[in-house]
Amino acid sequence: MTGSTFGLIKALRAMTMVAALVFGGYGLASAHCDTMDGPVVQDARKALAAGDVTPVLKWVQEKDEKSIKAAFNKAFAAQGKKQQQAEEKRFFESLVGIHRAGEGAPFTGLKPAGEVEPVIAEADKALAGGSPDGLVGMVNDAVSQGIRQRYGKAAEASKHKDESVQKGREYVAAYVEYTHYLERLQNSAEGHTAHDNDAAGKKHAAPAHKHGH
Repeated sequence: MTGSTFGLIKALRAMTMVAALVFGGYGLASAHCDTMDGPVVQDARKALAAGDVTPVLKWVQEKDEKSIKAAFNKAFAAQGKKQQQAEEKRFFESLVGIHRAGEGAPFTGLKPAGEVEPVIAEADKALAGGSPDGLVGMVNDAVSQGIRQRYGKAAEASKHKDESVQKGREYVAAYVEYTHYLERLQNSAEGHTAHDNDAAGKKHAAPAHKHGH
């Protein structure tokens, strides 16, 4: 893998994390693997066409290789026979289900082709085309809109926050949503997680406690 390719993949990972926040949650990206035209099933089809299970093993942990190889062998042996479609489906479902389990995510069955979220389709397109420019533009537009909407609500609520307790609470709710949205975006863009932040907080808190501050 070249340095430029590695850099592109890192950039796309960061952008996809932010996109997951902007376009509807962290489950969005992982759900892409559930589709019949997702990368996992695409590699499964390539493996069957080549008669080699190797292309799909990267999607599972080492401990799961044996069961995936068994499912692959059944599907490959069924090629050209009446049970081909059924065995292929079992292989696809087994592969995707085990992959999802390895991510700690649920699997509720394969979804039809064409159900990939636009931002994830753009992420795949960026990898195939060698440039994240289109993806960056899409996510930047969505981020800008998200910030402006939350800023607008907070700014408007701020004008009335001292009129009553209820108005004050409405402002606080808008302010919290506004600032937390920005914090989530920043942390995702920098590759931080809530666990990282908690650990960092505890690390910095320890010396203060030790010296009695």
